[in-house]
Amino acid sequence: MPTVSRRLLLAAAATTVIPGRLAFANELTMTPEQTEGPFYPRILPVDSDNDLVQVRGSPARAMGTVLHLQGRVLDAAGNRLTGAVVEIWQCDSQGLYDHPRQPGRERRDAAFQGYGRFVTDAKSHYGFRTLKPVAYPGRAPHIHLKVTIADGKQLTSQFYLAGDPLNASDFVYREATRDSRQRNRVEMHIVPAPGIEAGAFWSSMDIVVG
Repeated sequence: MPTVSRRLLLAAAATTVIPGRLAFANELTMTPEQTEGPFYPRILPVDSDNDLVQVRGSPARAMGTVLHLQGRVLDAAGNRLTGAVVEIWQCDSQGLYDHPRQPGRERRDAAFQGYGRFVTDAKSHYGFRTLKPVAYPGRAPHIHLKVTIADGKQLTSQFYLAGDPLNASDFVYREATRDSRQRNRVEMHIVPAPGIEAGAFWSSMDIVVG
């Protein structure tokens, strides 16, 4: 279904040079498996599209800094995985999840969807309009993700902000990056994206599923 966020994300993808097929002598570094955590939604929101910043039917926009996150889903050989379901979920700009186990849940930003999903297209692209993640006690800023490919195989992982000083003290991040090659699979390098949306940032992250 065409949405504002989908159009913006496809415009962003068009600025990235993506070869038709990847040619690598060795297999790609895998995106590391990470914990799902305690806050995966028990009930998915009615609006579960790829624009987490604007809930359908609500005039309000979520508080926080917008992040356009896009990339591809690939296998270890670099083959495109079309039709893969990519889910993301994260806390709002105050560090609160939409989950019954979240203390202070009544204070969360109701204008933030908190969860979204996207099915990869013929070129294996996915894209979300979400928020630049923020820290909360015990965790560095991060975005949770889960990918389900056509054969039913799943990968659950997390993305972090590259260079964030809290990464080094985050036990989940440290475990995921024991192999230094995996940092590129979990660290988002974000850049300003005024050509996509004023005041927003952009990052591209390929997800490699074994």
